[in-house]
Amino acid sequence: MKLKAFFFEILPISLFFVLSQFYSIIVAALISSLLSVVTLIVFYLKEKRVAKFQIFSIFMSVSFSTIAYFLNEEIFVKIQPTIFNGIFSTVLLVGLLHEKAMMKQFFSSQFSLNESTWKTLSLRWGLFFAFLTIINELAWRNLSTEEWVTVKVFVLAPLVGLFMLAQLPITIRGTIKKP
Repeated sequence: MKLKAFFFEILPISLFFVLSQFYSIIVAALISSLLSVVTLIVFYLKEKRVAKFQIFSIFMSVSFSTIAYFLNEEIFVKIQPTIFNGIFSTVLLVGLLHEKAMMKQFFSSQFSLNESTWKTLSLRWGLFFAFLTIINELAWRNLSTEEWVTVKVFVLAPLVGLFMLAQLPITIRGTIKKP
C-alpha cells in the first residue's frame, strides 16, 4: 500500500511537468492541482485518514493555480511553493519556540511518535522548509519558466523525497509501540 501512496504523491507533479511541456504552467498547475484533489479523495476512501498537511498543501495549490488562471499570471504558480514552504517553516519553528511540536498536529493521524521525536522532526522539517523557501525564491527570480519547472520537478521534488527518507530512522526509533 505504501508504494501506491507514493504513486499518488508523484502523479500530480509528473502530470505538471508533462503538461508544462505542451501548455502554460498555469494550465499545468491547475490540472495537476485538480488531480491532487482527486488523489486525496481516493486516498481517503481507501485509507479512511488523511493528514492535515496534505489538505493544506492541496488547498494552497488549488488556490494559487486558480488565481494564476483567472489573472493569467504565472507568477502565482511560481510563488506558491515559496509561500507554502515559508508558512510551514514558520509554523514549525515558532511552534518549537512555544514548546509545541507542530509536526504532531499535522501528522498524528499517520504516526504515533514520542514527544521528543515530534520536536526533532519539527525542527528538521522547519529548517528544511526554510531552505526550500530560499531555493524556490532564487529559482523563480533567476531562471526562465522552463528552467524553474525543471528545478521544481527534478531537483526540489526529489530533494523532498530524499529528506523524507533521511528522517525514517528517527521516525522508526521514536514510534510508540501499541500494546
